[in-house]
Amino acid sequence: MSHDNHASGASHGSMKQYTIGFILSIILTILPFGMVMSGGFSRTLLLSVVGITAIIQILVQLIFFLHMNSSEEQRWNVIAFIYTILTIAILLIGSVWVMNYLHYNMMI
Repeated sequence: MSHDNHASGASHGSMKQYTIGFILSIILTILPFGMVMSGGFSRTLLLSVVGITAIIQILVQLIFFLHMNSSEEQRWNVIAFIYTILTIAILLIGSVWVMNYLHYNMMI
């Protein structure tokens, strides 16, 4: 029984891509961890670095491990991912807006 992983149309990365992704993930994890543990940085700088490295970490995971790119075979996966992000953003922003509105009206 032979298993052909490429027959399903899924793109798989090479060892080089996985190694680059792994090294970038390690760097993007150690950098903010080291800054927080050293304690010599301002709170604003720490929050900025943690936030920026978290966003870059997500992109590294999506590109190097989930193989999301602009190719034809990944188009629906990217569209589904964008839809999910937009739905979560609408829920979060809407919830904060409603809670702020209720808080304002309760104080009057």
